[in-house]
Amino acid sequence: MALATLTLLPALAWAHAGHADHGPGGLLQGLLHPITGPDHLAAMLAVGVWSALAVRPAWLAPAAFVALLAVGAVAGFVGVAVPGVEPMVAASLLVLGLLLAQRRQLPLALTTVLVGAFAFFHGAAHGTELGGAGQWLALVGMLVSTALLHGTGMALGHAVVARHRWLAVLAGASTALLGAALLVRMA
Repeated sequence: MALATLTLLPALAWAHAGHADHGPGGLLQGLLHPITGPDHLAAMLAVGVWSALAVRPAWLAPAAFVALLAVGAVAGFVGVAVPGVEPMVAASLLVLGLLLAQRRQLPLALTTVLVGAFAFFHGAAHGTELGGAGQWLALVGMLVSTALLHGTGMALGHAVVARHRWLAVLAGASTALLGAALLVRMA
């Protein structure tokens, strides 16, 4: 995760740059959309790994993320102008990366609000991108893909990162670095 994220830094000018065009909408577009953007991919994996290492119950942050991602995407679908989407997406990478690197535990309410707020902005960004006749199927695909990425992060957290503290530091630091680079490029 760390090396893949770092190799993509030079190509990123916006937090949502690099998403491939997977057609006019539909399930396949939604399934592929989260894995074609390094910002979303890094955030989803970071939420999963951090949840495995520091959030109890571990499913809380991923569930909050998926739920508020859907709300944000619907806001984007219906044309709600959400200010600060790109900076908040970048900030989510910075904060989630730091939480992961430190294996930081937060109170459950704060975890839910923080992750949910970041998810809303990710959803709003994706909701404006997933247009077309198949946008609702695209949303379903995006939510499935996001949940799978969270699950992958959780599995990595339990199987590998929990045993090697330096991997959590490396993954978290690279995610935070991606967020910081995106914020600097937006300034």
